Amino acid sequence: MKLKKNSQVGFLFLDRPFFFPLSRNRMMGDGLFVQSSNSSNNKENPKKSTSPNNNKKKKKKRGGTKKRMTLEQTIAYKSVSEWVFLDQSSSLGSSASSVVTVLDDFGVQWTPTKFSEKLVFDLHSHSICSDGFLSPSKLVERAHQNGVKVLSLTDHDTMSGIPEALEAARKFGIKIIPGVEISTIFFPRGESGSEEPVHILAYYSSCGPSRFEELEKFLANIREGRYLRAKNMVSKLNNLKLPLKLEHVAKIAGKGVAPGRLHVARAMVEAGHVENLKQAFARYLYDGGPAYSTGSEPNAEDAVQLICETGGVAVLAHPWALKNPVAIIRRLKEAGLHGIEVYRSDGKLAAYSDLADAYGLAKLGGSDYHGRGGPSESSLGSVSLPVVAVNEFLKLARPIWCDAIRQILENYVKDPTDSNLEMIMKYGKSKFSKGVSKMAFGCGNEVINHCLSLWLTSEESQKSEFETIKLKLSQVSMDQGGLEASARTN
Repeated sequence: MKLKKNSQVGFLFLDRPFFFPLSRNRMMGDGLFVQSSNSSNNKENPKKSTSPNNNKKKKKKRGGTKKRMTLEQTIAYKSVSEWVFLDQSSSLGSSASSVVTVLDDFGVQWTPTKFSEKLVFDLHSHSICSDGFLSPSKLVERAHQNGVKVLSLTDHDTMSGIPEALEAARKFGIKIIPGVEISTIFFPRGESGSEEPVHILAYYSSCGPSRFEELEKFLANIREGRYLRAKNMVSKLNNLKLPLKLEHVAKIAGKGVAPGRLHVARAMVEAGHVENLKQAFARYLYDGGPAYSTGSEPNAEDAVQLICETGGVAVLAHPWALKNPVAIIRRLKEAGLHGIEVYRSDGKLAAYSDLADAYGLAKLGGSDYHGRGGPSESSLGSVSLPVVAVNEFLKLARPIWCDAIRQILENYVKDPTDSNLEMIMKYGKSKFSKGVSKMAFGCGNEVINHCLSLWLTSEESQKSEFETIKLKLSQVSMDQGGLEASARTN
């Protein structure tokens, strides 16, 4: 890639030039920023200028009107709202029929009390379960304070924080999309360039991955590699005459948390080797830096394929941090990639939006919030995702998630044990009390029917495959009831 005078990276693709703007603060996978060659303190925004001619304030129009939604936006908003408030509307029970609905200017029927609310999605965030600074519950509370309605917790290589996030979300009326950010390596195959780290976001249904054990084993291997990686980074720093102990890094990471670069950077700050986290990355820990090291990250294409096989939606994280984005996006699309991050807190990156269009990928984005504070970090909910983009994402994701839910329920029908039911409830909002079996709820069938009302729209739950599962569950309950009656008489 050639660096132009206007600080843009240009290359030819599909017989036309693409230009990738290098923003002053280029976000990296660990949620930190690397300063580019643009030294201006102003955020890049072509619509804003410090020119004296633009300093004059425009006259405000009296009685200004709110911008009205287009037909496409109205239909998208209704569809997204129905899904966002699914669990709340299902709890209304019979009273739901008495809710007043109206027709808008386009003849679209909707419920004013719900659909008048602003819908804020943040699909990229981290907690102390990886390299964030807040617990999952505190993260959810912060999201609520910022007006977020749908939050995806996407910790690095672990989903251990999801249950706590779901529990906290119940208190604040927030919907949680179970997620994970998987650390991988892209290996060029005939393309120019060298191997480089690539992060893949995976989004799952409220029921979680369809093959949880397989995904967890995959993630556990990556986490084990992170310990070796941290050890190597500490060793390199010691060779650079910057004494640091692995125990110090592990203590900062916390019990049971695989250490990452951010934990090493924090240890460097505490040891007085650097002034702040940004300096630690800029001098030593950046990709290919003097103290950088890889772990046991899998091939990026393998990660995408596994996400697809376990009922997830695979999205490329922060493509603006990549050296060779076009080759990576092309190869990952072939492996099953569903989308890429296009939106940031400073707006939409047109070049990546064009790439998404070229490869038929969903356009998403999130704050990549870590909770470390400071002016360089985007706050939760700061990324403005258009409602049409969110609707396109859900239209893509919902069939995938429904199929995953179906697979999980069919496994339970085949083997209706307490352990399998608890696996279904692992990411569900309804929790079992300790020592209470499914029979305390009447039967597993009752619990699952309740879950289905929270997880599926009425249209989805009426599909033939779910009607078949309900019939099978009824038979399971009858069989269990007969066994219990037989046990009582013997």
